[in-house]
Amino acid sequence: MEYVEPGVGIANCLGPPLCKYLKYHRKLNDYVRNFGRIRDELNCKMADIERQLKAELLSPGGKIPKQGVENWLKDAKEMIAEAQDVEIKVRNGRYLCRAWNEKLVDEKTREMKEFLDKAPNASEALAMDGPSGGLPLPTSELVGEEAARKEIWACLMQEEVKKIGVWGMGGVGKTTIMKHIHNDILKEQRFERVVWDAISKESSVMKVQDDIASALKLKEDLAIEGDKLRRAAILSEMLKKVGKHVLILDDVWDEVSLEEVGIPEPSDSNGCKLVLTTRSEHVCKYMDCTVIKVKPLSAQQALTLFLKCAGLPLIIVVVASTLKGEEKPLIWKNALRELKETVEKVEGVEAKVIERLKFSFDHLKDEKVKYCFLHCALFPEDFEIWKDELIECWIEEGFIDDMATRHEMEGKGQVILKKLEDNCLLENITTEFGLHRIKMHDAVRDMALSITRMNPQYMIQAGSQLEELPEKEQWSPDIEKVSLMYNSISEVSIGVLPTKCQLLTTLLLRGNPVKKIPYSLFMNKPCLSVLNLSFTKIESLPNSISELKNLTTLFLRGCYQLRDLPCLVKLKKLDLCWTEIEEVPEGMDLLIKLRYLDLQVFTLKEIPAGLLPKLVHLQHLSFDVYNEKTSLKAEEMEPLKKLECFTGRFEDINEFNKFIASMQQSKKNLIKYYLQVGSSFMPTARDKTVTIGGVQNWEGELITHPIENQHLNIIKCDYLRNIVDDNSSLKNAIELRIYECKGIECVVSLSSLASSSAHPFQSVEILDLQHLPKLSALIMNDAGIGSATTSTFAPSTTFSHLKKFYLQRCSSMKTLLPHWLLPNLQNLEEIHVGACSQLVEILGAATSEVEEKGSDALIKFHLPKLGEVELWRLPNLKSICSKSGVMVCDSLQLIHITRCDKLKRIPPFVPLVGNGQPFAYAPPSLTIRSSTEWWEWLEWDDHPNLKNVLRFNPF
Repeated sequence: MEYVEPGVGIANCLGPPLCKYLKYHRKLNDYVRNFGRIRDELNCKMADIERQLKAELLSPGGKIPKQGVENWLKDAKEMIAEAQDVEIKVRNGRYLCRAWNEKLVDEKTREMKEFLDKAPNASEALAMDGPSGGLPLPTSELVGEEAARKEIWACLMQEEVKKIGVWGMGGVGKTTIMKHIHNDILKEQRFERVVWDAISKESSVMKVQDDIASALKLKEDLAIEGDKLRRAAILSEMLKKVGKHVLILDDVWDEVSLEEVGIPEPSDSNGCKLVLTTRSEHVCKYMDCTVIKVKPLSAQQALTLFLKCAGLPLIIVVVASTLKGEEKPLIWKNALRELKETVEKVEGVEAKVIERLKFSFDHLKDEKVKYCFLHCALFPEDFEIWKDELIECWIEEGFIDDMATRHEMEGKGQVILKKLEDNCLLENITTEFGLHRIKMHDAVRDMALSITRMNPQYMIQAGSQLEELPEKEQWSPDIEKVSLMYNSISEVSIGVLPTKCQLLTTLLLRGNPVKKIPYSLFMNKPCLSVLNLSFTKIESLPNSISELKNLTTLFLRGCYQLRDLPCLVKLKKLDLCWTEIEEVPEGMDLLIKLRYLDLQVFTLKEIPAGLLPKLVHLQHLSFDVYNEKTSLKAEEMEPLKKLECFTGRFEDINEFNKFIASMQQSKKNLIKYYLQVGSSFMPTARDKTVTIGGVQNWEGELITHPIENQHLNIIKCDYLRNIVDDNSSLKNAIELRIYECKGIECVVSLSSLASSSAHPFQSVEILDLQHLPKLSALIMNDAGIGSATTSTFAPSTTFSHLKKFYLQRCSSMKTLLPHWLLPNLQNLEEIHVGACSQLVEILGAATSEVEEKGSDALIKFHLPKLGEVELWRLPNLKSICSKSGVMVCDSLQLIHITRCDKLKRIPPFVPLVGNGQPFAYAPPSLTIRSSTEWWEWLEWDDHPNLKNVLRFNPF
């Protein structure tokens, strides 16, 4: 009995944790199943959000992702990666460790569930209008407006000046000046925020409220409220919380009631300022502003700008661009005479501005180019139009003649676009994401609208805050093109429907919240050929649409509530992207003239067998690669000899190869494509992309890659050991991303190359490797990693164009870049490495090199273009370069280090030119960014003076 009492005591002490242990042990299967279900839910949620975000970024308006959405997606990918680590531990765990592993599964399941609950709400917008009030705005050079800029700046710096009104005629340079002022305020940091809102002629109080809330990244907080008064109260509180700020209202046409909008009156107590630009001095005075006039340039300033032909003021640039390249003085004199005679006939400052701008339009020699220009006015004011989308519109409208291929027609469109840009009738915009758009200056659009108003063929009321269709009287019998895009039309009333529009060819209702289309809308419109209902809330279309015998183009993109479609037989273009249809529309097999079909629809249940071979004229074809039910067969695709642009998914490598082979046999190369093979995806929207995912039986055997393949993604191909084939079919790839391939040991296996003439990855600029547990080297041969013989056989061109290198969660990698490989990496600009548990050094020297040069000799690691090194969560990292090495990287600007606890030294540097002294030299622009604690732990014994020349910036 003496043993019983202590035993009972021990059991009592261990009871709760032991019971919990046994609970985990017994319920292993339940926990793992629940873990897999939640992980799959997280994967699906991430895919849904990425798909919706992509849709919003591709929709008009210059949108950028919300920061919270970007952060959630980034964290989601990290969490899924951590879940995979847990899965591996559980799978490899021993029986006696089961309970502890299942405890880990349970905790990770709970963590994922909590994270899922915080996912962005897919029913709300994931992107916001840009640019944000805190981002610098793109600007052009100021010529002659410097005086006005200084005057505005001086007023901003005076405490007694609260409101500033900048006025002047259209095109004189007001917006350009204020963009410079906006950026100057950001640099000076005297205010906590700068908010920019472009007001247009058609702006309403609610639109101004929405725009300001968007700039504050708080639009969703305002969207739920419909009452103007309450919205004003909410916005007022938002602006008060921002603190001391400058609010810039650009292009104000009428008086704005600050109280009605919800803008707090600038005062000494809040320290805020209001600046507005306008064409009306009256508006400035009415709003009690300090008035600053922007005057036209002097003769000398105008001549300077005229000769440079760049930037604003608008009129000089437009007129100069019209005659650019013309060398005969007689033509210039004649143009000047024409311009003077025309302007003298009109009255009013704005009318004279428009007439001067119209001079450039009149000198466009090609009538179809004029039509292309006027088509841009169908979009709302300040609307940023995707270039590809605009060219598609021109093709649909017949402004570009039919050619043998769509590619040729798009090329013609690019020529027209370039001509309009060169004539400064369109502004080129490149966003921070590299997305190419154009827009019309508001004064140029005014000129275009003045032309269309004189032509009864046009009705343009885009972005005019309409709540219903224009009255019947406004629908002229001669009307051909109607744009009612981006209004607030939620219902099409039968009472206002136009009864006779015999000549109507184009009807644009895009971006209206309309839910139902009445049957009679499509009656008595025999010529209607282009119908755009994209981004509306329609659930179905009336059968009367089948009566539109000349309808060739139908846009239904982004109609998320659309479930079905009536029979249509004469279409040449059908866009059903991001709808909710489940079945291919009835009569699709009869659309033998169809050239463009976008069926990127996740809800589509199948592609009927025998459908695609009938659509032999298709030039553009898109399916949703995330939808496994729409996998394609090569034999179904083989008859599509005219295909140029293609997005689609193949089940396996065999079908993919057969498709590519058939394309090559017909001597037809795809020009734009995104091809998915297998069931695992990697979100991307780039052209010329191949993604091979989840193909478990693929061991890297030869793939017949498209000749122009530029972006190669490989994910979850566990039998793959390396990806180099012996005919260098990957030599044109610009980006290479390899994720979650459990068997891959290296990227390039030199022993697999059949000849020394192979040059794998000679064009790769971005290399991204993640979650590769067996990866131990970039390049490997039979003699061993990093051996002297390796450098002998490595092609000098392999990775010779590499600029950015990302490595994450590769647990077998010990040395990132061996010294012998550096001659190939002379274009390397960025290194980003994280969560590689065994990594010891970033730049390493082979033992043979150290022995050859002697232990005391310095080995130089020469990377002349390296600008950034980012290292995080590397628990065994001991050095950035070998202890016997020095770095030769004068372009290095940032070394960012997080959670690298064994890294105790910063490598010494030597200049690119000359021997120098490594002990007191650092690249001139270099900043070390890390925690203060890490910086204090660093050891400087070998190079005691190095700390004094390094710039440290703690986070």
